[in-house]
Amino acid sequence: MSFGSHAYVADARNDTVLFNVNGELKIRADAVVNVFDSGFMLGDGIWEGLRVHNGRVAFMQDHLDRLWEGAKALDIDLGLSQDDLRQRIYDTLTANKMTEDVHIRLMVTRGLRSTPYQDPRVVVSEPTIVIAPEFKKPDPKTAERGLALYTVAVRRGRADVQDPGLNSHSKINCITACIQAIKAGADEGLMLDPQGFVATCNSTHFFIVRKGEVWTSSGDYCLDGITRGKIVDLCKANDIPVFEKNFRLMQCYSADESFTTGTFAGLAPVKSIDGRTIGDGKRGPLTKRLQALYLAHIHADTAA
Repeated sequence: MSFGSHAYVADARNDTVLFNVNGELKIRADAVVNVFDSGFMLGDGIWEGLRVHNGRVAFMQDHLDRLWEGAKALDIDLGLSQDDLRQRIYDTLTANKMTEDVHIRLMVTRGLRSTPYQDPRVVVSEPTIVIAPEFKKPDPKTAERGLALYTVAVRRGRADVQDPGLNSHSKINCITACIQAIKAGADEGLMLDPQGFVATCNSTHFFIVRKGEVWTSSGDYCLDGITRGKIVDLCKANDIPVFEKNFRLMQCYSADESFTTGTFAGLAPVKSIDGRTIGDGKRGPLTKRLQALYLAHIHADTAA
């Protein structure tokens, strides 16, 4: 079974891994939240996906800054500093003896509610903070075999409806997009913005390569992706023409190469969109070069 860019290698160690729930370490099976938790009840919260390399979380400060920005937008006071949360994350990794090929789901919700109701004034606890690490290595084939994308009917919304830049627990639009793609026999859904321009995928960011130029969306209708931003910066630093712009779906079909970006798999090549083969259907040379540049960037960050 394929899970698109999130395909992974199963690891039996995860059965007994320790999760951190509000500062307490608990065996995975016992790491639960109350049914009155805001995240479970209403999707009221924010999250980050983190990768561990060489015993360090890659681009930790970028992720913490994005988390704090989201918390400010939702008027959630985490009740601890970035340094406190950073230490809690590393304490959890140490307890699990985790140093490599680890993925962390860091989740923050508004906390427990006294009754099933959306008004934040019924919250009766501090925020719920869960650190869920797993031994999770991306399927090595993902970096080469290519994803099949399908353009879904679900659009990325405007900021005055639900800000697509907010990494919220409420992901029903992306889930619906993913379901449509799966039903169409694809790996992931390609989503358009309200004007019909290409925006992003349901769980990753999207790039195409045309005549040596790297294109990605304007960013107006997608999450401020950490990996997306690193690829744009790497292109600029290595004299690779890169553009954040509006472009049409038909321009994707005739692209020379295409790839997605995300914290878990890094860069994953795209082999087809809506049944159209991209390039020769194989990982392109620029995609391969950017994969190497990105891995080197991760190693430099975690070594520092």
